[in-house]
Amino acid sequence: MVYRDDYIIRNSIIVHSVILYAWISHKSASNYDDEQNEDYQAAVAKNYTFLEAVPPFERPYKDHKVCLQWGADYLWMLRANRIPQCPHESDGVQILEFIYASSGEKTGIVKKFEQFENRELETARQHQIDYPMFTVSIWLYLLHHCEKDLCGIIYFIDSKEMYGTPAVFLNEEGYVHIQMHLVKGDDLAVKTSFSLPLKQWFRLDLSFKGGQIEVSSVGKNLKRRHHQSFTFREDFYYDDTAGYFVLGGSGYVSGIEAFFGPVKYYRLNVLETDQISNPLRDKDTVEQIELYYERCMDIQEIVHEYRYIVRQGEKSHRSCYYENYYLELIHKYGEISKCNAFMWGKELREKYHTLFKLLQEIDFSGPDVLEDGSDTVVEVGRRIFEKVVKGLSSANGLSNMGSSVPLLMDSSCCGYHKASYFLAVIFETGLGVSVDHTKGLLYSLVGAQGNERLAMMNLGYKHYQGINNYPLDLELSYAYYSNIAIKTSLDQHNIKGEQAFVETIRLMDDELLKAQTKENGDVFMWLKHEATRGNAAAQQRLAQMLFWGQQGVAKNPEAAIEWYAKGAIETEDPVLIYDYAIVLFKGQGVKKNMKLALELMKKAAAKGLPQAVNGLGWYYHNFKRDYRKAAKHWLIAEELGNPDASYNLGVLYLDGIYPGVPGRNQTVAARYFYKAAQGGHIEGTLRCSLYYITGNMEDFPRDPEKAVIWAKHIAEKNGYLGHVIRRALNAYLELSWHEALLHYVLAAETGIEVSQSNLAHICEERPDLARKYLATDCVWRYYNFSVSQVNAPSFAYLKMGDFYYYGYQNQSKDLELSMRMYAQAALEGDSQGFFNLALVVEEGNSIPSYILDHLEIDQALHASNTSLLQELYYRCWNSSNQESISPCSLALLYFYMRVVWNNILQSTLIYFMGTFLLSILVAFAVQSFQSLSVRNSPGRRSEPLSDDAPSSSGNSNEDAARLVQQDETTFSNDLVQQESNPQNPLVTS
Repeated sequence: MVYRDDYIIRNSIIVHSVILYAWISHKSASNYDDEQNEDYQAAVAKNYTFLEAVPPFERPYKDHKVCLQWGADYLWMLRANRIPQCPHESDGVQILEFIYASSGEKTGIVKKFEQFENRELETARQHQIDYPMFTVSIWLYLLHHCEKDLCGIIYFIDSKEMYGTPAVFLNEEGYVHIQMHLVKGDDLAVKTSFSLPLKQWFRLDLSFKGGQIEVSSVGKNLKRRHHQSFTFREDFYYDDTAGYFVLGGSGYVSGIEAFFGPVKYYRLNVLETDQISNPLRDKDTVEQIELYYERCMDIQEIVHEYRYIVRQGEKSHRSCYYENYYLELIHKYGEISKCNAFMWGKELREKYHTLFKLLQEIDFSGPDVLEDGSDTVVEVGRRIFEKVVKGLSSANGLSNMGSSVPLLMDSSCCGYHKASYFLAVIFETGLGVSVDHTKGLLYSLVGAQGNERLAMMNLGYKHYQGINNYPLDLELSYAYYSNIAIKTSLDQHNIKGEQAFVETIRLMDDELLKAQTKENGDVFMWLKHEATRGNAAAQQRLAQMLFWGQQGVAKNPEAAIEWYAKGAIETEDPVLIYDYAIVLFKGQGVKKNMKLALELMKKAAAKGLPQAVNGLGWYYHNFKRDYRKAAKHWLIAEELGNPDASYNLGVLYLDGIYPGVPGRNQTVAARYFYKAAQGGHIEGTLRCSLYYITGNMEDFPRDPEKAVIWAKHIAEKNGYLGHVIRRALNAYLELSWHEALLHYVLAAETGIEVSQSNLAHICEERPDLARKYLATDCVWRYYNFSVSQVNAPSFAYLKMGDFYYYGYQNQSKDLELSMRMYAQAALEGDSQGFFNLALVVEEGNSIPSYILDHLEIDQALHASNTSLLQELYYRCWNSSNQESISPCSLALLYFYMRVVWNNILQSTLIYFMGTFLLSILVAFAVQSFQSLSVRNSPGRRSEPLSDDAPSSSGNSNEDAARLVQQDETTFSNDLVQQESNPQNPLVTS
């Protein structure tokens, strides 16, 4: 309690207040041996005083005056710098650093706090559970006040999924509604007397102390605008580790329509406004958001007023030609009504000249232009957007990007946020314009706030990967992905809209490309012919293609339903019967017919179709409220492997209506949801991702990354995204390169791997197009994006491996990264990955141990290069087609031949035999030369052999040995070294 922790004092006592008691007890001489009460209350004299406790890390170290043994002293020296240090931890937590676009729906940022690692901070936190002291500071840019009763700003959900302390909401008038959970268990709420401002940045500061609340509104200049205090009769109960915080919306309440700026949370301190350190970062983006909405107010006002003027002019004209048939025909078939006499000034007309020109081309008398002003503005934005996209999709359309950008800005300002996403991608990638990351971020945020699906996926992907200057933030990524995942489930039940089934079709897969068709294509016509003849399989496939918009066929639910009906009646196919029953139940593209639907569902179930058995349970649950029959059918369907049945059983347990089981059982429900998710069920996957992000379920420990992966998986099935991908593929098949490039860039920036690798392939196929219209290095960027995905294809790893190995344009070589890419391709089952790794080893390089561990290659068994090469070539052969001759089989054969030849060359017997035969050969040659010389020169003494002969023979031997060694460089480190050219004894003598 007096000194700091050290090697001897391991855990000093931590106290916040100390009372020192002193007293004197009296013992009489007669009763000296008897036990007496000597406590403080029975004392004859007593007193106490308060001592000031010294914080643990302001205490001095104690000089122990002891000599430690040399071992203890050595340990103390090793740990001296670690023991007294407190973990680097603060009670001030930055909940949010980057701007978050809240669309006002039931999704938001989920944050969970654990206990402090620091012992002193954790002790203080536990003491403050029934007397909380904390501060929250939030930057906001509000677009609208709440359209419903309450919209979430920041609130706490406890372990029982109930609102805790604090719960801060916005109401319809713009006032702040604050709800608190009291120590006794009750909940009380208050409302501020001031409203929050719209379309300007401000900071909302809330501090809580015991039963007191301080609320302040601060402007960008950090000057206080509003302040209000509230006092409760009872203290609040607050344990920030027994649940999770939510910024924005959740399953319990919609979020606010706003941009969240930095959010700071002080867990243990009550701070005044001037003491709070929560600066508004990224000033450029903050200012861009303000300027955007200022400009858009002008745009919307111009469109609204122009429409009003044109409509008024039409009314006055009608009164003129009401009974004149000739004038009526002119109005009907002549030029559209437009306003040439503008009421706006010259400066404004010049500023928005493109908008005024477009407004004159729009027919405001059309049936699709509604009476409501706001809908009219959005409709104008849609028409502007469609005109721009039509131009960009034409031949050489991307060359007009400069003139298209202002029109897209006008469309975005009108509230049509597909244009916002187009602008985000254009500025982010430099598509036909200069790269501008600030504007790219601006339009991504604006599009996401406006509920544009692709913009949300773009932000979710960038925050998941932490790329393009977006911070890695899994909770923020989940907020965007979960929004689209929820929409995906709803969109699948809506047969209208520009949707298509998301298909994984790679541009390098010729077989899949040949299978793509249209309504007049050979594949479709053949299927239609077979379906007309009564082929059930053809009817199934044709109906699916038309209902979901698959394989290049345009979505046509009405035509699909005709084939469902024909197949159900004619072929008695259980799948067709079930599909037709479902559309009759739901009335999708056909009038509801419950009686016929039930008959068909029972017929399909009788044929043993698991989906139909589940469908009967769904009928009894939704229409008859007979939960016993519903559970019975769902249990049977689940045994047959139907994931829908697993999910439905989970719903029964979650709602507390499972027959014979009293009350709700979230644990059992979660297990059923997980089983459904494993089977690919969308809603089941969504439930599990929520459990992983909140960490409130026992069987689902908090794992934000897993939550993001599961939500991303569902979001990437969205039909509106599928429409963009399908449009890109159709353009590619029609050789419309500009349209293909445009739409593949749009899809790739959302994080869809197949679009990223396809875009990189197009840029390789048409490098001139990529260089001309994209400011970024298309091939490098999108293959890089592809390999960072969970479902990356092996050829992308091989591509990046080659780029790192050889060096790509401005990118430097990196052998280790290259081997990592090849190893990952090998793990994906691609034999080329093993082959490339073997070639790297052949060139004398060594593979890092962690890569070998990743490949599950035992380094102890394959310590030599020869053994490692054998393993790599064998795996290469094993991963390839073993029934035909492949490069891997040839490489393995060649490897074995080299090993055998190398062993032969290194054999001692071979050296002995070679030397012996060579000696005989040389001796025979010498003798022959001598005999010939004597015969040709009689009477003359024979000349000795010149020095050139043996040296020539020696050089030939060296060249032969060098050729052998050159072919065996790989084995020189592992096999016994060959002797260097042994001298022939006949030559040297």
